[in-house]
Amino acid sequence: MWALADGPRRFGETRRLVTGISEKVLTQQLRELRADGIVHREDYGEMPPGVEYSLTEQGRRLYELLELLSDWGRDHLTARAGAETDEGLGALPPDSPDTGS
Repeated sequence: MWALADGPRRFGETRRLVTGISEKVLTQQLRELRADGIVHREDYGEMPPGVEYSLTEQGRRLYELLELLSDWGRDHLTARAGAETDEGLGALPPDSPDTGS
């Protein structure tokens, strides 16, 4: 989805952006996203075939939600990394009522 977030892309351009995926798997994924109403496929009926993929309105809304979730995850990992260095993994803060201090 992130490859289509900036606007419509042809299949070849999308494949170059999504590294580590075979053409077959990318085709299957795009078909599934299309069937779910997340991706739109525009066929221009040209030779060679001119096809563009883009996010639908539902796809854009889902992408925005995934971006928010990604931001939260990044913030959460940063906060956890800071807590682990400051107080140790799973340790309660020194001023916690359960520490007896």
